[in-house]
Amino acid sequence: MAPREKRTPASALTRSVGRTASRNPASPARPAKSASAQVGARPTKRASAEAGLRAARVRLVVLDVDGVLTDGRLYFGPEGEVLKVFDVRDGHGVRLLREAGLGVALLSARASPIVARRASELDIAPVLQGERDKLAGLNRLLAATGVAAADCAYMGDDWPDLPVMAQVGFAAAVADAAPEVRRAAHWIAQADGGRGAVRALAEFLLLCRQRHPMPGPPDA
Repeated sequence: MAPREKRTPASALTRSVGRTASRNPASPARPAKSASAQVGARPTKRASAEAGLRAARVRLVVLDVDGVLTDGRLYFGPEGEVLKVFDVRDGHGVRLLREAGLGVALLSARASPIVARRASELDIAPVLQGERDKLAGLNRLLAATGVAAADCAYMGDDWPDLPVMAQVGFAAAVADAAPEVRRAAHWIAQADGGRGAVRALAEFLLLCRQRHPMPGPPDA
């Protein structure tokens, strides 16, 4: 007669599985990487409620050029500067701001006919170049446009921009800005200078205007 098959009691089987699981714990599923954790991305300052309100009241957007509208590199030949590279997305961002009724101006410590040409293409005015003292340039710009500093936004990338950023109502920085500039900013783009940072700024400002509509002037 064939021998009977030995059966393991259920309690013993449970204990065996438990010991195996303790020796080989299952690896928990890893959460998906956030945008700031992906390769090439930088951590960004989250926009606070206060930053959103500041952005909503902006009437004039002032942009640095080198390091904001460009990647900061200067291309020189025997006759001087020969090339600047702009991102078409930033140009479209400027047009979005203008179509929404916001003013756009440039404020640069350097002077270049290339910048004047690009500004003309995008209908940007005023354009202040060769402004070594950027704060003085900003004050002249505000006086000329009649816009209060609290209703002005500025995007910068390096130390010379800090006095202006401290003066305006909404200060923005590109992703690859100097650490001091990032700390001074109310909002930081996820894109580097010359790589869509201005387009991102335009989208953020317009979004905040939709979320926090400002009352218009009283009827006469």
